[in-house]
Amino acid sequence: MTPQLALLLAYSAGLVALGLSIGRYVKGAKDFFVAGRTLGPGLIFSTMLAANIGAGSTVGATGLGYRDGLAAWWWVGSAGAGSILLAFWIGPALRRLAAAHDLRTVGDYLERRYGPSVRGIIAVLLWLGSLAILAGQLIAIASILNVVAGAPKWIGCVIGGALITIYSSAGGLKSGAWVNMVQLTVKMAGFAIALPLALTAVGGWPAVRSMPVPSAAYWNFWSGGASGVVYLAMLGPAFVVSPGLLQKLYGARDDRAVRIGVGANAAGLLLYAIVPVVLGMIARLRFPTLATPDLALPMILMHGLPAGIGALGLAAVFSAELSSADAVLFMLTTSLSQDLYKRFVAPSADEAQILAVARATTIAAGALGTALAIVSPTVIGLLSVFYTLLGVSLFVPILSGLYMRGASTADVLAAITAGVGVTLVVHVATSGAGYGRFTPALAGLGAAVAGFTITFAARRTLLATPAAGA
Repeated sequence: MTPQLALLLAYSAGLVALGLSIGRYVKGAKDFFVAGRTLGPGLIFSTMLAANIGAGSTVGATGLGYRDGLAAWWWVGSAGAGSILLAFWIGPALRRLAAAHDLRTVGDYLERRYGPSVRGIIAVLLWLGSLAILAGQLIAIASILNVVAGAPKWIGCVIGGALITIYSSAGGLKSGAWVNMVQLTVKMAGFAIALPLALTAVGGWPAVRSMPVPSAAYWNFWSGGASGVVYLAMLGPAFVVSPGLLQKLYGARDDRAVRIGVGANAAGLLLYAIVPVVLGMIARLRFPTLATPDLALPMILMHGLPAGIGALGLAAVFSAELSSADAVLFMLTTSLSQDLYKRFVAPSADEAQILAVARATTIAAGALGTALAIVSPTVIGLLSVFYTLLGVSLFVPILSGLYMRGASTADVLAAITAGVGVTLVVHVATSGAGYGRFTPALAGLGAAVAGFTITFAARRTLLATPAAGA
């Protein structure tokens, strides 16, 4: 057994033990779903940033840096931009509503604002999209275990799925918030030490800058390969309205905790965004013929650094994948148990029944995500599906619900239908490439806004038109 593998196994055991220990203090569904609404700025910051720095922000973003160059910054940078809006605009408003009306999920908010039909449709869409991101996180975990121990992909997916299922089913948001704090500490320490050492090992930045690259666009900050500022349309909205992130804010004790915690998370993302890009460039210099870009980060940490430092870096990446995977698993759990089971199957279910269903759902969703990860090829491809669905289906309903008093169920159903429909048509017609910079995500978001605006305007016109003969 290698030192790296031994460290990862010991670290995993410690996370599970911590999650199970905190789970003993979860007394009911409110503790499980919103941590008793007691999270302060520190826990909000750590659980948000830990969730946001996951497979896409480590293995995926490093692979983009390896493939596309400097413009890969926008993958994580777009998440930071969205988080700024969440910290000072959307987050505090939703937290106040959640506390005033005992809302536990985004579905609770959507039903209160628009009715059960919108809640049901969004819950189903989220289930489909969230399974994709869970699978993406598990693929990243599997890539680490493959490099460290030579484990086949399916074994790595099963191990990752089992770990997050155990501690997530024990305590929900309460366990996750404390486990995320430990994971974030390991991440920050690992990357802070690994990046300068990896750069020094290949001869510093001048050596990276002079390496052969596919084209001059590799050094273009705004656009390179498939990466660039276009990620703002795909990722920015998703990080404003993600149910997994919003529900963490439902657990905040006050608006100040939201503003400080999420604002610090945004700053952290904007600063961190360059780290995986540079690591990807280092990997391109050191390992120019990798079979897949997703191997760039594990290879740097396993073979491009001293064993002890590489082990810490691998633990940091492992933490990143686990924390994001448990966040999306929690989203799947709450969506089914609260938005579908409690609302449409068993409205009279008591707190104990809901808690039991939530824990059973965690286990089932973990198994489904693991199965999807085993048969799916790449991290970024799966995450793109999730983020696109999330943005086009939720962005308009949540913002219009908060800031347009006259918005109706018909308006947001038109937005959801137009957004998802156009996204799928453009994706299928162009094999996911879009029309130039007019990506499926951007097309879908534009269609959602247009669908809402047209329906809203038409309805207002009809209401303002006097009846014939009046």
